[in-house]
Amino acid sequence: MQTIQAPRASAILYNLLVSRKQTKPWLLPANICPIVPITFMKARIPFEFVDISPESLRMDLNQAEARIKTREVGGLLYAHTYGDESTPGEFFAQAKALNPEMWIVDDRCLCIPKFETVSSADVVLFSAGYAKIVDLGGGGYAFLKDEIPCQPVSLPFSAAQLAELEEAYKFAVRERVRFEYTNSNWLMTDADLPVWDEFRRKAETNLKEALSHRKALNAIYASRLPNAIQLPAEFQTWRFNIRAKNQLQVIKEIFAAGLFASAHYASLAGIMSDGKAPVAEALADDVINLFNDQHFTSEMAEHACEIILKTARW
Repeated sequence: MQTIQAPRASAILYNLLVSRKQTKPWLLPANICPIVPITFMKARIPFEFVDISPESLRMDLNQAEARIKTREVGGLLYAHTYGDESTPGEFFAQAKALNPEMWIVDDRCLCIPKFETVSSADVVLFSAGYAKIVDLGGGGYAFLKDEIPCQPVSLPFSAAQLAELEEAYKFAVRERVRFEYTNSNWLMTDADLPVWDEFRRKAETNLKEALSHRKALNAIYASRLPNAIQLPAEFQTWRFNIRAKNQLQVIKEIFAAGLFASAHYASLAGIMSDGKAPVAEALADDVINLFNDQHFTSEMAEHACEIILKTARW
């Protein structure tokens, strides 16, 4: 087993894709972070989106299996909706049996970081970047099976071009229009990284504090808000997630009070590829991510609950 570090998890993914030198399409969940398919675009690797399941809110494994059976697939990237820890190990084994050449990447960037492999996937990917459970301001790492090549690539980087890219994809997602990728120097691949043992110690210390803070704020949300609007407990570590029919109004009222909330993750089907993902779209239209990290206090959480109870419809 190899341990790989990079300034961003997306840099590891890029290195993996260009190291393989193979251009069969990959399967990605429709509700993935936009930077993931954009990394595929930069690496010039095609991809298709798979909808999520209405029962599990995770990648629809039946859809994924059907595609693996009927066409050539280069790989599958499995992401954990809102940091849910469950891993479909049996499905990974079935998928590899159907196509031994495909790679499976277990993207755990929203999950609680682990410092040893916790998955049978070929690659297990973690992040300690902005807005993750452990937020060290940057840093991605991955565990790779020994036979998986990952040759580091050194690319020029421009913070201004990254900002331009972020503005472009956020506009496309917000307006539900097609995103047109133009290659630029947005991906940071080089940085002075701490040695693994030092990084791990720092991340473990940060993790204890982060989980303690999240537990306190989640207790407020769970006790104050109706059970009917809360997502199941397994989705509530990264942020505390609720559903409201008037999502935009609720978020607007939260911001008007000087607080903040978000509505991740939009379906990217029709924005970064052809097709539709109706289940992912329906979730994205309703979900509100309530903050529980170091930027939010207990008082702020209480205030957000008051606004939701007055405003939300479900």
